[in-house]
Amino acid sequence: MKFSMIFEAQLADPSPAQERQVLHDCVEQAVFAEEMGFDRVWAVEHHSLAQYAHMSASEIFLTWVAARTRRIRIGHGVVTMPFGYQHPVRVAERAAMLDVLSGGRVDIGAGRGATKQEMSMFGVRPEDTYPQLEEALRIFSAAWREERFEWHGSLDIGPGAVLPRPVQAPHPPLFMACSKHETLKLAAELGIGALVMGFAGADDVRAMRKVYDDARAARSGERFVSDSANDHLSALCPTVVLDDADLALRLGARGQRFFAESIAHWYGNAPAPTAYAESLGYSDHVAAMAKDREELVAKLHEADIPARPVDTGTFNAEHAYGDAARAVDYVRQLADIGVDEVMCLIQMGTVPQEACMETIRQWGEHVIPRFRTHDAGAEA
Repeated sequence: MKFSMIFEAQLADPSPAQERQVLHDCVEQAVFAEEMGFDRVWAVEHHSLAQYAHMSASEIFLTWVAARTRRIRIGHGVVTMPFGYQHPVRVAERAAMLDVLSGGRVDIGAGRGATKQEMSMFGVRPEDTYPQLEEALRIFSAAWREERFEWHGSLDIGPGAVLPRPVQAPHPPLFMACSKHETLKLAAELGIGALVMGFAGADDVRAMRKVYDDARAARSGERFVSDSANDHLSALCPTVVLDDADLALRLGARGQRFFAESIAHWYGNAPAPTAYAESLGYSDHVAAMAKDREELVAKLHEADIPARPVDTGTFNAEHAYGDAARAVDYVRQLADIGVDEVMCLIQMGTVPQEACMETIRQWGEHVIPRFRTHDAGAEA
């Protein structure tokens, strides 16, 4: 099993000074992650989502991280693929350049960038997001494999060479952000890896693993976007780990509440999150999230929409918050499910930098080593 971290560049105070500090803090965390034995760092791409995600140019962030590291893999989790955001050939060129300069360490995830805010900034239409995402994947996977490339579909491209050529053959591994069962099935049918949210807990991850595996078993291969399939499933694991387990619980719940309310704001028109008083305890934040969940479920019922884990999962605080033993127990649950990669979410908008760095150290010294040996794997 692999271990990674994902960066949104969240911040409670979106002032320019704090924004600059958070971006540098994320780089510091990513570099330290390599030292502590993590296998990969992922960076999102979002646009104009204040507080929730200030990682608008992840290709620059990842290049900065790649230049300061030697081993850890560099993952786009994800690139917004609809053509209004960027031309597929530019995605192929940038990713291949980074693959060359990093020594073949790049992974590429695809996403829709489907918030109203983001689409309005780039003139993207909701109905175009899924078909253009799939077409973009086909375009640049073909562009990387063919010395002289042309494409005639929604876009007319070439003929010509897409340069440089990536180091990894036939191309960097492909992934897709999967928050719903429908997108898990699509990822499996397209022959690409799945990056799943996992906020709803281990039982929901187990259900998503089954959906993905069942779709893989049923697929014919006709919809593969490349001649090389990637069947890797990464599951999100929100975590804060400290020697002081109570403090870790409080910081983790506070950070996740900020994350959940940020999502509700940008994806569901709820009020913007706040930083909350530091004196609030774990139970205060859990109670607030439970209230938010009840209100969301009520709204969904009024609209005759079933409340699914993808809608309510962010309000579940039963994650790897506490001491290292708690994190080991949670990872063991994910290992039993058959998760290929545990994707740690540490950098949430209210979690202090020192707590992020200490969490990375705790994972590197006390959690990851437990799953690196055959004995630990058998125990898990």
